[in-house]
Amino acid sequence: MIGRTRAVTAVALTFALALPVAAASIATASTAFASTASTSTASAAPRPSALSPAALAVPAAPAAADAAARPLRLPRPTGEYGVGSSVFHLVDRSRTDPWKPTAGARELMLTLHYPAARPGPGRPAPYATTEETGLLVKGLGIDAAVPAAQLSATRTNSRPDARPAHGSYPLIVLSPGFSVSRYTLTGLAEDLASRGYVVASLDHAYESFGISVPGGRTLTCLACDAVGGDGGVSGSVVTSTRAGDVSFVLDRLTGRHPIWRYADMIDKRHIGMAGHSIGGASAATTMLEDRRVGAGINMDGAFWDTLPAGGLGGRPFMMLGTDKHRPGGADTTWDRTWPTLGGWKRWLTVTGAEHFTFSDSPVIEEHFGLPQPPLPAQRAIAITRTYVAAFFDQHLRGISQPLLAGPTAGNPEVRFENP
Repeated sequence: MIGRTRAVTAVALTFALALPVAAASIATASTAFASTASTSTASAAPRPSALSPAALAVPAAPAAADAAARPLRLPRPTGEYGVGSSVFHLVDRSRTDPWKPTAGARELMLTLHYPAARPGPGRPAPYATTEETGLLVKGLGIDAAVPAAQLSATRTNSRPDARPAHGSYPLIVLSPGFSVSRYTLTGLAEDLASRGYVVASLDHAYESFGISVPGGRTLTCLACDAVGGDGGVSGSVVTSTRAGDVSFVLDRLTGRHPIWRYADMIDKRHIGMAGHSIGGASAATTMLEDRRVGAGINMDGAFWDTLPAGGLGGRPFMMLGTDKHRPGGADTTWDRTWPTLGGWKRWLTVTGAEHFTFSDSPVIEEHFGLPQPPLPAQRAIAITRTYVAAFFDQHLRGISQPLLAGPTAGNPEVRFENP
């Protein structure tokens, strides 16, 4: 079982870099994130990320015991609004699920974070179920260091179904990396909501280690078995499937009969999408297939679809990644995609970042005493929040952002690539 989960995790990492999926074998999986360095000229492998099997080598018991005494709390949002949240289970009966055709329909779990009136009364919204986090930490091989019950008890900054703030707000869709779930982007979702966005975070059925759905069911990662290996399914199936998921969700949020009672607060004219890893690649694919998405961000994901000569039709796109995604680096798909992005575009890399830097991983690493990447957790969170929000402020709200014009003294880790 350990060998299998390590292999699955290595497949997931092929979505960070455009490595042959078949290379994600059990023999190489034990080095996980660090193994991707073999495709570059770096002489020293990077430190293991918290969300990687390399963390198995860490003596974890003392750190876990200490963490149990002090609950993990996500960093406070930086915007002016309180944050509300609502969870939905959606079923798209117009599509057969590619990973489980016998299911009869495509299922999704959706969390909406939105600007709420301050203060938000009541207990914070749950981070995840213990079953979900248990499957995550086992799948990633870090269950010895990160107790599932402690991770699921992470304190969020949103209130379930809180009274919304008055006004109309742009909509941002967030899509997680392969094999992980929507809750791993909760910190970013809450921060964007506090800045005045409605944020829709998706869990794509059978593409994560485990998501809980109504009826006491758990959907596990069937895609992890289907993708990769000889004759395996291409990553483009994942991106095209997620594009369909996003279009369905937009229909249900902005159509004539929306599922959400506060849907009137969504500004239907201004919709963006960001994603981590293959979720970021899916942002570009979604923009190709759905003109409603007007701006997109790929956070450290290899592109699995080739853009046409017309690119994204002039719509803005930003690539935000690790040093491995510098021009001429391990992932050639960024070099190939860059010239086809005909509209406003930015290619940013963050010194010291690792693949999961752009998720909740930095605070999880720090809290549970796991090996730290070169970029400190506070800087990782601040950089991701700042640049993602600046991009959407400029392109969904029309507020000029000098931060995006070039390097700044306040963010020396962020490098503007201009190949």
